[in-house]
Amino acid sequence: MILIMDNGGQYVHRIWRTLRYLGVEARIVPNTTPLEEIKAMGPKGIIFSGGPDIERTGNCGAILEHYDEFNVPILGICLGHQLIAKHFGGRVGRGEKAEYSLVEVEVIDEDDLFAGLPGKLRVWESHMDEVKELPPGFKLLARSETCPVEAMKHEELPIYGVQFHPEVSHTEHGSEIYRNFAALCGEL
Repeated sequence: MILIMDNGGQYVHRIWRTLRYLGVEARIVPNTTPLEEIKAMGPKGIIFSGGPDIERTGNCGAILEHYDEFNVPILGICLGHQLIAKHFGGRVGRGEKAEYSLVEVEVIDEDDLFAGLPGKLRVWESHMDEVKELPPGFKLLARSETCPVEAMKHEELPIYGVQFHPEVSHTEHGSEIYRNFAALCGEL
């Protein structure tokens, strides 16, 4: 089962639905769910959803602080991506312009998340803030003309972040990105 931490984003249920369409068991929980309850659920992977406020991400930061107690793949979407970057020492700030549109993303490194996908994807962006600088110990997976860090991965741990929304139908190959993540979790 993949656990989706709800940070109040507008597409949380689309994440759940995309995973369900792939045949992956998924569950949405409030981001305030205590760590002991999360551990008791035995997730094989965790997704930090998007949302409106990086200061209101509940226990997502605590999951990162206690990563060794979970030891499962983590994927941050939009705000979740920014939270991961900030937690590990990256720089997050206002984008040159707010993005609420399709953007062409260049895949720099397929790694596991973009395995088998084209080198360029049109993706749905819905954000005002973005990751301006990679955190130490992370590698760049994708970028765009308007955002320098569209996707990243921790160099040693299975912790990923994407600025865009793979769960939105406008994003090309979005369900395949979730399929790749689910495979990392051993759920496919």
